[in-house]
This record gives sequence, structure tokens and C-alpha cells, in this order.
Amino acid sequence: MSPIGLIGNLAVDRVAGGDPRPGGGVFHAARAAARLGTDAVVVTRCAPGDRTVVLGPLEALGFPVTCADAAETTGFSFHYEGDTRVMTVDAVGDPWTTADIAGWAGEALDGCEWVLVGGLLRSHFETPAADGLAGQGRRLLLDAQGITRVAQTGPLREDAEIDRSLLRDLTVLKLNEEEGELLAGGLDLEHLETLGVPEVLLTLGSQGARVAADGVMTPVSPRVADGPVDPTGAGDGFSLLYVVGRVSGLDPVAAATRAAHDVVELITIA
Repeated sequence: MSPIGLIGNLAVDRVAGGDPRPGGGVFHAARAAARLGTDAVVVTRCAPGDRTVVLGPLEALGFPVTCADAAETTGFSFHYEGDTRVMTVDAVGDPWTTADIAGWAGEALDGCEWVLVGGLLRSHFETPAADGLAGQGRRLLLDAQGITRVAQTGPLREDAEIDRSLLRDLTVLKLNEEEGELLAGGLDLEHLETLGVPEVLLTLGSQGARVAADGVMTPVSPRVADGPVDPTGAGDGFSLLYVVGRVSGLDPVAAATRAAHDVVELITIA
């Protein structure tokens, strides 16, 4: 089985006023892969001054990591109100270019059939870069937060002003309720199919998920945690688990069902 590729910016996260800690889809997906014993290849970037905070913990997970220097590291401050995360963008971070994908980043992902595209803000992966990733026959999973979030500092804003041609490059789009309403105008099968992505994963927090694939919408039941949880990175863990299932031969519904079950173990506080 080929390794799963993880590409995206690292982030400096400040949770509920706490000390800076590593974040970003690539970090949380890599952490999930390490817990599972799944092979992964990580392609990322951060500012040189943030390497101790964000790159060190990523490299400690033991995967091959290719990291380029960025002008600034993406940064977020946030806290939770129930299932809702209230966020502020502290720093936008650098975009990924076609030159990155054609060069060092694409070379690092050579041999990866599936790639999790860890965009954190809209400017990180625009259509040309996504075209380059998909153009090598790779299957891409993108979290919709990476295209609905406006790339500006200050209180996080989301809207639907995206280049929809980017969606043609995707095998899987993962989105939550707010992102589904923004991008599709509704959360039923008819609306989600207008996105034109073969597999759509609609995550509903503690209510489970839905899978839209092959012309059918299927609900996925949640698993109740046995103790307190830290939901940070849960979506990235779910995405990683889903791809692991698909790589191992599961169909979309079976892969999402297993991901919804197993992600609880990743976020439960021991």
C-alpha cells in the first residue's frame, strides 16, 4: 500500500489563551497516522522562527517530512463553545504555487496515490496548485475549510466566493454543516451533488456524519466517547481515517463508518 500524502501549511495555534502549540491539517492528520501505524509522507512549510514550536513535534512523529521556509507561519487563536469553534486568524501564511507542486513538493509526494490537501485558508491552495496535484493521477481529499475561510487576519470569516473549478480536481470533499450551506445551498443529496465531487463527507459533530456518493446519501451514526475529549484536529483525523479505509478497499460508506467510530479514540483524553 502506498503512503498517504499530507500537504499543507503548519500553523501556530493558541487555544483558549494557552501557549503556542503546533496545528494545521498536516500536523493533526500526521498525528492520527502515527497513532494508527499508517505510512505517510508530509510536505509542509513554516517560518524559520517557528520551527521549534511546530516542525519539531511533527518530525518527532517519525514520518518523512519535507519542509520549506515560509515568509510567515499561519496562526490561529480559538476556543470552543460546545461543538462550535470560535476563531481568530493571527497570520495568513504562504500560498502553494504551481512551481511548488511541479518541483520540490510534487517530488516529495511521488508514489502517493491519495493526498490530503490541508488548506487552512482560501489562499493556500488555489486551482492551479490543485490542478498540479491532481494532474499526476493522485486522488485528493480537501477539507472545505481550506476554501471557505477568507484569507485575512482578524475574526475568522467564511463565504462562498470560491473558484469552483477547483472542485473538479477532488475525489473527496469533507465539509461541515455551515460549509455545506455556503457551498451547496443545502445539506440534502440534491444540493451536495451540485458540487460535482464524487465523494462528499458531511460531518455533523456529535451527531455523526453523512456520505453522499454514487447517487445515494447515507447517514453514519456517531460513537459516544467514554471520557472527555479534545476536538482539535478531529476533522483531520476523520479525513485520515477515511482515506486509510478507502486505500484498504472499503467503499465510501464503510470507510466513513469506520472513521466516525475510530476518530473518537484519537480525540479522547486519556
